[in-house]
Amino acid sequence: MIKLEEEDNKPDLEPMEASFDMTKLKSSTQKYSSIPDTTYSVRALFGIDSDWQVPGFEKAHPAVPPVDPSYQFDPDTTLAILSGFAHDARVMVQGYHGAGKSTHIEQVAARLKWPTVRINLDGQVSRDDFFGREVNVVKEGKEMTEFKEGLLLWAMKNATALIFDEYDAAPPEVMMAIQRMLEADGRLVLADQNLVIRPHPAFRLFSTGNTLGLANDNAAAGYSGVRRINQAQLDRWTILATLNYLPPEAEQKILLAKYPEMDNAGGRAEIAAMIRLANLTRQGCIKGELTTLMSPRTIINWIKNKQIFNDRRRAFCLTFLNKCFVREREKIALYYRQCFGEDLQQQELSG
Repeated sequence: MIKLEEEDNKPDLEPMEASFDMTKLKSSTQKYSSIPDTTYSVRALFGIDSDWQVPGFEKAHPAVPPVDPSYQFDPDTTLAILSGFAHDARVMVQGYHGAGKSTHIEQVAARLKWPTVRINLDGQVSRDDFFGREVNVVKEGKEMTEFKEGLLLWAMKNATALIFDEYDAAPPEVMMAIQRMLEADGRLVLADQNLVIRPHPAFRLFSTGNTLGLANDNAAAGYSGVRRINQAQLDRWTILATLNYLPPEAEQKILLAKYPEMDNAGGRAEIAAMIRLANLTRQGCIKGELTTLMSPRTIINWIKNKQIFNDRRRAFCLTFLNKCFVREREKIALYYRQCFGEDLQQQELSG
């Protein structure tokens, strides 16, 4: 007979530590609410012209992502993500790598104080990693087997926003195993354990992807490791948002907030040139001329390395150029000259 697992509402009186084992936390831990206990104004919290009030938590939880005060929210993507939190919609965010898809979800969750877990669905993740496995344990001097649940099961039974990163890179057996939980009620059947897992009322599910499952159409953009998502599974994601790179002025605002020491005439001009170069690599990648592009994360690392080496060109090579194929470096050198009026050295181009 299959047993239906209910939510455990027994209080956990153990104090919360800065470091913690995710699978040992309980949704009803002392001082933390198991269901949203307050609402937040979208206008006040995200600066979006909307009267919407969204649910959230009054007190923070160790699994809540840290707030990045300099983060710039895309209004359409933010509203799509908020609908996932408010209405338990299954939300997928698609876009080029480095555009901040996962970070966008995390920053929304951070402001709602919603505990969040990210699982990267690379080719190494297995069904056992997701759901759990039988392990050998010794109890009272006797060796026996015991089922150790995976992080997915823990997340489903707690007030948690679960993010599937690189969803279109997941192995097929993992994709099919999670298809049932994408339904409206989202129950998960573990036939080998005779269990049906009912999701916690505050469990939320999100995913990010680079290609929307159109693997072959995006191979030129450096996404050759992704797989096609079958239409039946894609249809189970009820909201699909697209997040692309920010306009240059918005990207510059973020960089200046992270590096206020560059908020002067020379610093602003240098950051503007870095963004122009990044946008050239992005367009080159979209056109199929390059296989590697500069994301906002790349520019942040470039500035950081420039401060370390006190040399912009050397920092550029160490941050980005050395990641690129040698045959593409001449093209990137043209971009660099166009933006900064100086040439890269020949030894830098030859690898």
